[in-house]
Amino acid sequence: MKRYTPFLTPACIVVSSITALLFVLISYKFIEINSSLFTGFRLFNVALLLLLALKRKSLTAWIFVSIIAGAEFGYDLPNVSKDMQFLSDIFIHLIKTIIAPLIFATLVNGIAGHNDMKLVGRLGWKSILYFEVVSTIALVIGLIAINISQAGVGLTLPADASAPVAAAKAHSWSGFLLNMFPENIAKSIFEGNILQVVVFSIIFGIAVARIPDSYRKTMLRFTEGLAETMFKFTNIIMYYAPVAVFAAIAFTIGHLGLDVLGSLLKLLATLYVALIIFLTGVILPLLLFLKIPLKKFLSAISEPASIAFATANSESALPAALECMERFGVPRKIVAFVIPTGYSFNLDGTTLYLSLACVFVAQVAGIDLSVSQQIAICLVLMLTSKGTAGVSRASLVVLLGTLSSFGLPTTPVFLILGIDVLMDMARTTVNVIGNCTATVVMAKWENAFDEEKALAYENEV
Repeated sequence: MKRYTPFLTPACIVVSSITALLFVLISYKFIEINSSLFTGFRLFNVALLLLLALKRKSLTAWIFVSIIAGAEFGYDLPNVSKDMQFLSDIFIHLIKTIIAPLIFATLVNGIAGHNDMKLVGRLGWKSILYFEVVSTIALVIGLIAINISQAGVGLTLPADASAPVAAAKAHSWSGFLLNMFPENIAKSIFEGNILQVVVFSIIFGIAVARIPDSYRKTMLRFTEGLAETMFKFTNIIMYYAPVAVFAAIAFTIGHLGLDVLGSLLKLLATLYVALIIFLTGVILPLLLFLKIPLKKFLSAISEPASIAFATANSESALPAALECMERFGVPRKIVAFVIPTGYSFNLDGTTLYLSLACVFVAQVAGIDLSVSQQIAICLVLMLTSKGTAGVSRASLVVLLGTLSSFGLPTTPVFLILGIDVLMDMARTTVNVIGNCTATVVMAKWENAFDEEKALAYENEV
């Protein structure tokens, strides 16, 4: 068997490519193939990928295979797949237990451990400045993309369409600022309000830095031990990630079907193209300008990005993102501050999607928005997109609130809801990639990036 292993990777590429091509040709009825024969060929493709994953012994490889296998399972056994969401929910529940203690431990240790309040202040204003610039660019790209594609023009609502959820009120500045500060830290943890946990942890870290050394060392030993424990806890849970990814993809395909795109293919394509333009036109040039080793960076973000894509949940990728970026050469004090803060202030994929979706809704409703109105929507979204929870479909609430504040109809959101799972996968992945990039930018800005560690980065099993 060993002598055939060098040919396994190219065999997987060839067979997977043929499978994808045949699927497209059969779907559009260009050719006809016996269904049992084609099913057997697809299962052979999955088996080859499983062998490749066994050879690589990489979590990223297993997650990738789980995505393919989950799609196959959901397509072949949709009735069974519809009941499998609980397997992915278990993973998300376990991950949510990690987030608050991990953020608390890493932030407090990062702030109090270095006893440098100036660093916290510098990271604060530099991060916010970077987040706002990049998020604004994402908003503009979303607006340009939907105005070019005109994806909503000509679409009509189903006769029984109705708004999927009640319209929410848009945040005011005072409401947003008030929501930053916790009134009860246990409540903040229970509700998954990352921003409040971050604010509490920063203040707690500053307080620990100002107490006598005898007490400070005790607290630092505790937070350092807690952080290491939570990272090990994360590693244990990650062994379950391929199962969760398999179930999440199988449920999505089984519930919606591969023909879920239908008349909304244009909208979905618009979002994906816009996100790709953002990654290649903003993130990639930034990484090249900073002279970051791209191959190693892609290897570092592959695990958190693939988890985010499969689960459509930013929080599920947070522990992996924290650990991978620290191993990539970004100091823990920067990683621990930038990524959790970015989950509230730097949702690049979500902000791009929101600007695109608002104009799409107007197009479906036959409302012609002027340039000034679209700019006004952008300004509002710069506020309403902040503090959005990193969980699936949270952006729908923000979208409905923004539409309401501009007097736009919320009923067309029903159309978006049909493919929101597929859209959420893409925008969540970009959110995670954007926040990982932000840690590298801040580390470079602070002259604290470890080049040798980055070049030596390797994926762990």
